[in-house]
Amino acid sequence: MRERQAFQNARRAREFEAFVAGAAGRLLHAATLLTAEPADDNPRARALLTASLAHTYAIWDRLRGEDPYDRTRQQLALRFGRAAWRGHRGRGGVLERLGTQERLILVLRMYEGVAEEQTAALLGLPADRVHTICARAMATVLHPPRGPAPTRALSEAAPS
Repeated sequence: MRERQAFQNARRAREFEAFVAGAAGRLLHAATLLTAEPADDNPRARALLTASLAHTYAIWDRLRGEDPYDRTRQQLALRFGRAAWRGHRGRGGVLERLGTQERLILVLRMYEGVAEEQTAALLGLPADRVHTICARAMATVLHPPRGPAPTRALSEAAPS
């Protein structure tokens, strides 16, 4: 009995390690986009990914044909969307201008390629709302608001 359980645990660990080896890079990039951290300094993204992978490992035997990548991505999105991440604006990442919900929807839709209906179901929003938020987020990223006009020193402005 112990040998059988040890064999199953070893098999489970090997399968999970293979999954992580293939998926961790992309999932870390998604988490980094969500947290709006620079790619080379992303402790929140790493913590988010670690917690999501730990959850996937905990339910590994119950996946029964489900895609572990989808489940981990779902955990990543749910964990990011929880209160602990609200108010976190990012520190220089590509999507730092976006709010939490905009970032989440944009990453799921554009980076991960999750269908609008699936994104809506995952977040508990109507599909029309997901579409609107995604369009607004895309507009913000593609056409960032301009800052104030540069000011010239008085000595430069006075004619000579």
